[in-house]
Amino acid sequence: MLVTETLKDGLKRGYTITVTAAELDAKVHEKLLEAQPDVEIKGFRKGKVPLAILKKQFGTRLMGDAMQDAIDGAMKGHFDATGDRPAMQPDVKMVGGDAWKEGQDVVVEMTYDALPPIPEIDAGKIKLDRLVVKADEKSVDEALANLASTAQSFDDRKKGAKAKDGDQVVIDFKGSVDGELFEGGSGEDYPLVLGSNSFIPGFEAQLVGAKVGDEVSVNVTFPEAYGAKHLAGKAAVFACTVKAVKEPKPAEVNDELAKKYGAEDLAALKAQIAERLEAEYKGAARSVMKRALLDQLDGMVKFDLPANLVDAEAGQIAHQLYHEEHPDDHGHNHGAIETTDEHKSLAERRVRLGLLLAEIGRKAEVTVTDAEMTQAVLAAARQYPGQERQFFEFVQKNPQMQQQLRAPLFEDKVVDHIVGLAKVNEKTVSKEDLQKAIEALDEI
Repeated sequence: MLVTETLKDGLKRGYTITVTAAELDAKVHEKLLEAQPDVEIKGFRKGKVPLAILKKQFGTRLMGDAMQDAIDGAMKGHFDATGDRPAMQPDVKMVGGDAWKEGQDVVVEMTYDALPPIPEIDAGKIKLDRLVVKADEKSVDEALANLASTAQSFDDRKKGAKAKDGDQVVIDFKGSVDGELFEGGSGEDYPLVLGSNSFIPGFEAQLVGAKVGDEVSVNVTFPEAYGAKHLAGKAAVFACTVKAVKEPKPAEVNDELAKKYGAEDLAALKAQIAERLEAEYKGAARSVMKRALLDQLDGMVKFDLPANLVDAEAGQIAHQLYHEEHPDDHGHNHGAIETTDEHKSLAERRVRLGLLLAEIGRKAEVTVTDAEMTQAVLAAARQYPGQERQFFEFVQKNPQMQQQLRAPLFEDKVVDHIVGLAKVNEKTVSKEDLQKAIEALDEI
């Protein structure tokens, strides 16, 4: 077996791998010997089928397996000997392809971009601010008011009063398309809060100003992306009868409200709210500190980047931004999306930081435990209520999905490792200052 270098330009590598016919034949013979004890053919006892007959019957299939094994072994030997780590799966092509015949040498061409050597950083030189926000009384009271509003009740308005935005109207309704009632388009004594946007866009606004006893024809158009395809994009008329108009009455902020939310009393509920708010602030502050850390790391190191990784990342960025700008385009039939210099610049930063964090994590022996992965899968499964089991099975069978879930966990653990070595200064700020810092992240 011979491995010959054909290209070495920056991080680009090219090699030809030659497996001689004799080596290939020896591999096939080895596989025949391995299989012989378990083979049973009519006329021969199990394990006693002559190699010549085995080769005649199974040789073609074993030849393909032998080729793959020989090439895989040559590639592994090459990477072990050179220390090269390919940035992506190497491109391997067989010279001659379909023209190859048994008895000939097998020659393949292998090309790849090698991962670059990653310079070490001195984490002790990194200086970070950890923003700390305490939950003040005003924020707790605002959160309490929000809880009270969600626990609100509704009382009948005075006779003849007109419905306002935020009121609850109790209605009977019958929906029709092209003059015909459709399934699921009717209801009785339905309590609808105006402004809740729980019905089709435009429906609730047409009931503002209605009084008890009014008959209102509500004209709407179902969205193009509506779940029921036979209604998507269709104009509809809903004949509504207003049976009650009720005004909202927020719940009182007291011990009874606290008990509704599982707290012993109001003081305990306030303590829970303060704890939750500070956890939210802590998460937001971590995002700010992480960005500051990545900015410093990006400025500390420079090294060559694998072109194929940058191109792939730039394409992914361009694709993601396209769909953010065209939210109604859910498919992939939009044709090629050109990458710009801005996409490439952002891709270079992401690839550089990704390689740096991966190397730091590798040297620090950072790992993602099975328990952490299980928690990540559980969290992701909650996005698919009723289909959690199917999601679990999908993840188990899909290594790419497993990597998508594992990657952010690994990155966060590496970030925590670096933060633990850096000089971190705790800085108490207001909630407004933290909000400005968060908003600034989106501007970069």
